[in-house]
This record gives sequence, C-alpha cells and structure tokens, in this order.
Amino acid sequence: MPYLFTSESVSEGHPDKVADQISDAILDEFLKQDKNSKVACETFVTTGLVVVGGEVHSKAYVDVQSTVRNAIERIGYNNSEYQFDFKSCGVMSTIHEQSGDIRQGVVREDPLNQGAGDQGMMFGYATNETDNYMPLALDLSHKLLEELAAIRREGSVMTYLRPDSKSQVTIKYSDDNKPVSINTIVVSTQHDDFAEEAEMLAKIKSDVVEHLIPRVKAQLPARVQALFSDDIIYHINPTGKFVIGGPHGDAGLTGRKIIVDTYGGKGAHGGGAFSGKDSSKVDRSAAYATRHIAKNMVAAGLADQVLVQVAYAIGVAEPVGLYVDTYGTSKVNLNDGEIAEKINEVFDMRPAAIVERFGLKNPIFSISAAYGHMGRNPGTVSYNGETYQTFTWEKLDYVDQLKTAFNV
Repeated sequence: MPYLFTSESVSEGHPDKVADQISDAILDEFLKQDKNSKVACETFVTTGLVVVGGEVHSKAYVDVQSTVRNAIERIGYNNSEYQFDFKSCGVMSTIHEQSGDIRQGVVREDPLNQGAGDQGMMFGYATNETDNYMPLALDLSHKLLEELAAIRREGSVMTYLRPDSKSQVTIKYSDDNKPVSINTIVVSTQHDDFAEEAEMLAKIKSDVVEHLIPRVKAQLPARVQALFSDDIIYHINPTGKFVIGGPHGDAGLTGRKIIVDTYGGKGAHGGGAFSGKDSSKVDRSAAYATRHIAKNMVAAGLADQVLVQVAYAIGVAEPVGLYVDTYGTSKVNLNDGEIAEKINEVFDMRPAAIVERFGLKNPIFSISAAYGHMGRNPGTVSYNGETYQTFTWEKLDYVDQLKTAFNV
C-alpha cells in the first residue's frame, strides 16, 4: 500500500544550529593549533547571550570571544533588530580542563589501540533513491534551506529574509518503496516586518513558489524533477508572520538536531550528537565511519539500502559489535549476519583507524554543522596556507574493494 514519509531540516540561523556552529568553530580553532586537542564544547544561545562550556585538553589557546562572534557574523546575525547580533551579544565561557579519568581511557602508547572516548552505538545509513545516497525527503529539505540562504545572501530577490528558517518535505512512496511524488512542502522563514501581515504572507508564499522552488528543482536530476507537480500542498509560514526568530525567538543548544544532522528519521540513530566533539568521541567519528560503509555498500550494488550499526565500550579500541541490515534488498547470496562478518574484515573500526582514514584531526568540522553531516560533497578548506579535505566519509573509495570481497 502506498505511504507517506516526511523529513525536516533547519537553517544555519536556527538557534540550535547557531549553537552547533559555534561549538564546531571552537573545535576547529583548537585543532588548527593542536591536532591532538580533546574537545567537548557545548553552547547555549538566547536573546543577546552566548554561553560556551565544556571540557578541553589542548596545548592551544583559543580566543573564544572572537571565535563566537565570527561564527555568528558568518551566519548572518548582523543587525541589532534581531535582538541577537555578533557585535552586541554577551559571550560567556566556562570551558575547563578535560577529566583525567576520561583521558586515561582514551590515550594509549600505541595510537592504534586508542580506546573509544565513550560507550554507545552509532548508525550509518544509505539508500539509492538519490544520487548522494541520502533519503529523498531529507535531501530536498536541506536543499530548500541551502538555496533560501543563498537567496538571502544575494540580496536581489526576497530581500526581506532573515537567517532563521525551517523546511519539511513529505514524499509519497509506492508499495514497493519507490518515490512517486512530492505530497507536501513546508517552509517557515524569518523575515523583516515589511507590510501588513496578510500582504507579507502572500508575498512570501509567492516568492517561495516562484523563486525558491524553481531554483531547487533546477539542481535536481530529471527523475526527481518529475516528482514535482501542480498538486503539491504548500504550507508557507503557516503560523503567520515570523519576524521574531533565531535565538531571540527560541533558545538554542548544541546537539538538539541529531535527526536533521543524519537521515531525517530514516534508518536509525544511536542518540549521540556531533558538534563540538573531537574525533576521539565515537559518537561523531564512528557515525561517519558507518555512513561511509553504508554508502560504499549501496554504491557497490550490494543492496538498495543499508543500515550499519557499530558499538563500543569506553576505553576499548575494538568494537563490541557490528550489525548490518539490508532491509531485504541484498543483491548477494548471503544473509545480513554473514554480510556483517565480511564488512568487519574490510573496514578497521578501531577509533584511531577511523580518525586516520578520514583525517579527523584536521579543522574540518565547522562546515558540517549546518545542512547535514551526511550526503555532502567532499571538498577542501584552507587555513593559514594549509588545505584540508572535507566530508571525507562521503568518498566512494571502497567500492572496488567491496565488489572484490563480495564477488560482484
């Protein structure tokens, strides 16, 4: 029987994402100076105030004030009317030294035997319904907000836009789990107070349908473009005007958008957030590693969709378990348990091996803190003459090895 599935995204100006970006900006500043920095940085934002706290062990000195203000300026909170802007907000730091009890469980004489920074389970997921092996509803939700932010920065149309926004996309699927159409699109965007409410809402809806949607649609492959129709239900700023937003409208906290950061409710999530954590925390590094496995498996043709779980004990290098679920879409003559055994032979899932494989001691995390950590295109960032690869866990560099291992 056909069914509907929905995912949401939030913009870089959403208060929780502001907090995530500040936490990752601080992490990157430590890593620029000391690649072995151990960082667990949490951020709270509200009207006119940023509070940064957490635990750090590092040789680096980071100017937290300027790092926070630079992150807020990049996002677009540059106007005192927003009641939260980079120039005037208060910044309070309560960062202190990391617990030696935790550090002794992680650091080892042999770096490859570095213990996991915490216990827990992490999940990675991939599906072939999009070119970047992400769930379609989430991929479209992200693209809507990325393009809305691009329009805001261009300043030629929709000149009333402010940084905070949310999107949601509902996809209709056939009974054989294939996308059939886009059922509903929801966009709520913060805006200037530029007219009477009814006039503002009409203008915003018209601009979303006539400017934003075509720009997003033009980026998509033909098979996804075909899912757009005149029957799409649009809810644009459905509660009415949205002038008060960002940290002035709602307080924000690091790590509250873990489903937006991953798979939009598809697959599974182990519960651990990413931003502000260095790669010794397997919440982050192992989640990237399992995504890498799942994506390469689907790209290799082993299955149409794959969920991979790994789990650790704190201070122990070897995972306590690896699990694979192909949802009955496997293309090889093995059950999921047998597939997991082979995957364990191909991928070294010790934390230090993961960090080395993806270059996770590099300052590459700020860019990941909005619009999802998964499904992004690998690229580069440069700091002080050094260039680093980004989104390395999205590379399809194990496809041939998997084809060989599974004889496909």
